[in-house]
Amino acid sequence: MRRCLPLFFLASLLWAQAPAGDVQLPLKPKSVRFAVIGDGGTGDRAQFDVAAQMARFHEKVNFDFVLMLGDNIYGGKGASAYKSKFEAPYRALLDAGVKFYASLGNHDDASETLYKPFNMGGKRYYSWHSGNVHLLALDSNYMDPEQLGWIEQQIPDNEKDWKICFFHHPLYDHARFHGPDLDLRAQLEPLLQKKGVDVVMSGHEHIYERIKPQHGIYYFVLGNSGQLRAGD
Repeated sequence: MRRCLPLFFLASLLWAQAPAGDVQLPLKPKSVRFAVIGDGGTGDRAQFDVAAQMARFHEKVNFDFVLMLGDNIYGGKGASAYKSKFEAPYRALLDAGVKFYASLGNHDDASETLYKPFNMGGKRYYSWHSGNVHLLALDSNYMDPEQLGWIEQQIPDNEKDWKICFFHHPLYDHARFHGPDLDLRAQLEPLLQKKGVDVVMSGHEHIYERIKPQHGIYYFVLGNSGQLRAGD
């Protein structure tokens, strides 16, 4: 029998119109609950709007952590940027003890790996377990042989946990602005398929998109957490 998918919440501007009380989720005991945001680091009103909606849903869903799909901080990377483009928008969640786990986008800098609230531990890619879910944050800016070898070692062939990878550049994408990263797909997808990865989440396109399963893998694009790009 197929395992039950861990509960996760996709923070999207498309959801911003729905009152928190309208969301119907199973909320089973001991379910793994998390939010996902991508391309949010603008410091603009749209980011604050999404963050406020996330805080309201947190009151109902009580998710434990947030996955960040890259482009976490646009522009400068100094202390003031971290405050205005991360700490200020998500203050309610941070004060509630929600942890954020970041991956790097093309507008990010390697120095972000050292920013403690991003929980990257100084690494471009890293992994951890939450309940029955194995999560891997990857660096799609530079998918070198070392990182591919690390993925191979991180996921045992007999692992039964849910396996979720998240990174910035989508392998599948129907939006017009960027499109799918075909070179990255050629490098990465055979390994994800071999290792039985269940879900892949990416940003880069400032839209929300759910892709029909490809080779047994569910793909999501979520890059509209700070700016929705009209016409995509």
